[in-house]
Amino acid sequence: MLKHRVITAAVGVPLLILAIWFGDPWPWFTLLIAAVTLAGTYEFYRMAKFDRREPLLYLGLLWSLAFVLLSPHYLYRRPDVLPIVVTTTMLISLICLLRRPGKDGAFHNWAWAIAGALYVGWMLSYWLNLRALADGQNWVYLAILTTFINDTGAFFIGRARGKRKLAPAISAAKTWEGAIGGLICAILGAIIIAMVLNLLFPFTFKYWQIVLLGFLVGLFAQLGDLVESLLKRNMGLKESGNLLPGHGGILDRFDSLIFVGAVIYYYVLFIIPL
Repeated sequence: MLKHRVITAAVGVPLLILAIWFGDPWPWFTLLIAAVTLAGTYEFYRMAKFDRREPLLYLGLLWSLAFVLLSPHYLYRRPDVLPIVVTTTMLISLICLLRRPGKDGAFHNWAWAIAGALYVGWMLSYWLNLRALADGQNWVYLAILTTFINDTGAFFIGRARGKRKLAPAISAAKTWEGAIGGLICAILGAIIIAMVLNLLFPFTFKYWQIVLLGFLVGLFAQLGDLVESLLKRNMGLKESGNLLPGHGGILDRFDSLIFVGAVIYYYVLFIIPL
């Protein structure tokens, strides 16, 4: 398992770094987030036991993709586009319920379709909003690499020192030692990454802001991981999929990024200028 994790990371991380680097004006980062969103949303619906013949599955996938592709434009170009998309999709999806052969439990899949689009598509779209900010390339590098450092630190420290269970009702493997270790690694990693990025591509920040950023990344990365673990526990599953060797599915690998993108986007908007 560890060998597969290392191989997957050795291939995936350089591709991610290149996609962020060429994210503007070329759309490589957008395409990467779109692909992750589609795969993650599909895994979500499969965990929710959607039948492949369920029309709401495909409507939810399109809705999730629309959040990603329109979100930067919604914030910076056409503020009326995204509300139109949301309203249209709501109307279409509700009308589809009236045409279902069986009316019992009609809102069950509809609720899951909305949840999947918001949880995966809407939240991951913040990474594109973050990339579109001034010095966005640096902030995306800082947030994503710090998240990976948190995950790696929590994994190895938890395996080596973990004794007290963090949330045994949600995840039996997570420990307080691993969580605190990951948080410390995130703070130290954020400082080092910020220093390196500032040498390569100078940008404005204060070191207390980077320390706080590292703390927020570590905290919300682990909260995102716990939320996905709770989802799998509720669905009686060990992994969300098997697309990534050693990691499981897309959501298993990117669950810690789902909250981080939104949190750091607003952090950069409101705290960094102070």
